[in-house]
Amino acid sequence: MLNIHNLSISFQGEYLFEDITFKLSPGDRIGLIGKNGAGKSTMLKILSKELEPDTGQIAADKNLSFGFLKQDIDFVLGRTVLEESYEAFKEIKELEAKMEEVNIQLVERTDYESEIYHQIMVDLNEFQHQYEILGGYNYQGETEKILQGLGFKREDFQKLTDTFSGGWRMRIELAKLLLQNNDILLLDEPTNHLDIESIIWLESFLKNYTGAVVIVSHDKMFLDNVTNRTIEISLGRIYDYNKPYSKFLVLRQEVKDQQIATQKNQQKQIEQTEKLIEKFRAKASKATMAQSLIKKLDRIERIEVDEDDNSVMKLNFPVSIVPGKVVIEAHNISKSYGEAQVLKDISITIERDSKTAFVGQNGQGKSTLAKIIVGEIKYQGELKLGHNVQIGYFAQNQADYLDGNKTVLDTMIDAANEKNRSKVRDILGSFLFRGEEAEKYVRVLSGGERNRLALAKMLLQPLNVLVMDEPTNHLDIKSKNVLKEALKKFEGTLILVSHDRDFLQSLTNSVYEFKDHKIKEYLGDIDFYLQQRNVENLREVERRNVVKETPKESNKQTYEDQKKTKSLNNKLSNLESKIQQLEKEIKEMDVELASNYDKAVSNTSFFEGYQSKKKKLESHMAEWETVQEALENL
Repeated sequence: MLNIHNLSISFQGEYLFEDITFKLSPGDRIGLIGKNGAGKSTMLKILSKELEPDTGQIAADKNLSFGFLKQDIDFVLGRTVLEESYEAFKEIKELEAKMEEVNIQLVERTDYESEIYHQIMVDLNEFQHQYEILGGYNYQGETEKILQGLGFKREDFQKLTDTFSGGWRMRIELAKLLLQNNDILLLDEPTNHLDIESIIWLESFLKNYTGAVVIVSHDKMFLDNVTNRTIEISLGRIYDYNKPYSKFLVLRQEVKDQQIATQKNQQKQIEQTEKLIEKFRAKASKATMAQSLIKKLDRIERIEVDEDDNSVMKLNFPVSIVPGKVVIEAHNISKSYGEAQVLKDISITIERDSKTAFVGQNGQGKSTLAKIIVGEIKYQGELKLGHNVQIGYFAQNQADYLDGNKTVLDTMIDAANEKNRSKVRDILGSFLFRGEEAEKYVRVLSGGERNRLALAKMLLQPLNVLVMDEPTNHLDIKSKNVLKEALKKFEGTLILVSHDRDFLQSLTNSVYEFKDHKIKEYLGDIDFYLQQRNVENLREVERRNVVKETPKESNKQTYEDQKKTKSLNNKLSNLESKIQQLEKEIKEMDVELASNYDKAVSNTSFFEGYQSKKKKLESHMAEWETVQEALENL
């Protein structure tokens, strides 16, 4: 089907990959993986013939057709969803135009017996035959079926594409590719803008796809469910195994362990041979034997251990100033887009240092509320930010907030102020934009690199509240882990919109579920939330309309317990703070007593204050024990 031989490509003198060889066959569903910037999107562009490699050959079967879903797409304005989707059928649309023209001629002409009229009839018959072969009588039904599978409703079909967000336009582009029946599908991050229902539908579609599929994705579950082969690009080489992602990782580690063991054995043999050479060299009678061993040593093919690219960005979100206790207070927030109601009379209070997750199906208002909080869109209701609140916002469509005509360095310099402008290069270096990487234009960056740049840009502004909408889109798995650790250490307030359970685990301490224009709070982490919803993962929550809940009484009791636990923990923390302060003050008075006992004892107010503090300390310690016991009982 497609043979890739000794392929190499370099940018600014550095190879992305060099002399790589592999083959694509029908039925291959390949997960193309690697860290951000490793060359995954570049590889797709080369396979689609959009980009020429420096060296190497690509041999393809005759008339091989490609469908390429890019991260960035352009639409012609003024078309409806259906009209844009029908662009997948260029031959059919051309035949329709020809048949319409012929039909007009047949109506207008009256020379029924002429040769010209007869030829027009022959042409029409030929056009209709071709139309039938190409599926002209079925394409409209197929289009509607695939659009609905990707989450569109019938009432959306006649809406203009420019009224939809970038994510929904991406779905239209994906629908067009799936309708074309290409021999090879090249998909760059296809799940980034899909809800769970659409991802599950796409998984099913791709499993039954007869051609070859190459997918760039950082969604582990999607790769495991769809792919049957994994190719990793790392440090200019590729590692190719006929296994889906998780099994590939296990096999890759086994191969590496075997390489290490074999290398150790070889090294022992080499050391023994070298000792013999040194021993024989000293004797004239054994000189020939020594030379023979040297030649043998030179012929040995040294075993190498596969290198891993362990370079990761360094990320730390410093808190600017301490805000008031209540960071965000919202009452009766409502928001509609035209006739579609998204939020209705929502009230929410976010306290300082809390870490909150927004979860639920797409279209339920998670991103909308995030945009309302940061002042991006208008709404009905009342929203108030607390004292000294400084918000940093990471948008889901982060690419729209970056200027493609600027370089990475210029983007950062323009966002910096006088205090931190000198640190721009250091910050970029910690996000893996070193040397010439900083001179790249934003438009040539991969999705993951753009996300890294957006995160780096956030560090240039003062913030104590982070609002992040799907920040892991486009990020490779190592970068996801770095971001998660940085958010764990962040000492400010966090609001996180995400579908990624792995990412959310142990990161947030409260969850708001968005459903049917309303929100519901769960006072616990994501695992507690899933336990309450009686499901194993977020996919099930987002897929089902009705989820089996635990009995109401049990839910109420658990909720009350959570509320009590939170209250007791706050009380405990307050007591510990008071105890620490009193112990400090008493220690200072003890020092004064030791240095000048007579003067301190003769001072009545000093001694009374000293005794009063000791009594308060005893009282607080007793209360601390009571609260701690109550917590343990809960």
